[in-house]
Amino acid sequence: QVQLVESGGGLVQPGGSLRLSCAASGGTFSSLTMAWFRQAPGKQREFVAAISWTGSRIYYSDSVKGRFTISRDNAKNTVYLQMNSLKPEDTAVYYCAATGYVSATSRSQYPYWGQGTQVTVSS
Repeated sequence: QVQLVESGGGLVQPGGSLRLSCAASGGTFSSLTMAWFRQAPGKQREFVAAISWTGSRIYYSDSVKGRFTISRDNAKNTVYLQMNSLKPEDTAVYYCAATGYVSATSRSQYPYWGQGTQVTVSS
């Protein structure tokens, strides 16, 4: 069973930056595709970014492309989400997820989830 714990959320002004981290345990991290999803109040959970086992395949939603960067450190069993040029519409609970699929951008493809970390973008 894979356990995921997110950290790094908080309150930031528009145009600011935050770096989220997700620490994994209980599985073979280097064989998992890792992803970030987010859920704003009253909205469905949506895909943000994903990175394959080796980091050779990376996917972003159109809404964050060019502003967010996903990366991973297999030696530390950790995946990161660097978020720059943040906008109020980025406000959401951000979830880390893991799967054995090589390429996965759909929520239904991810069996393992963290508890989420709140990101609020506001002046």
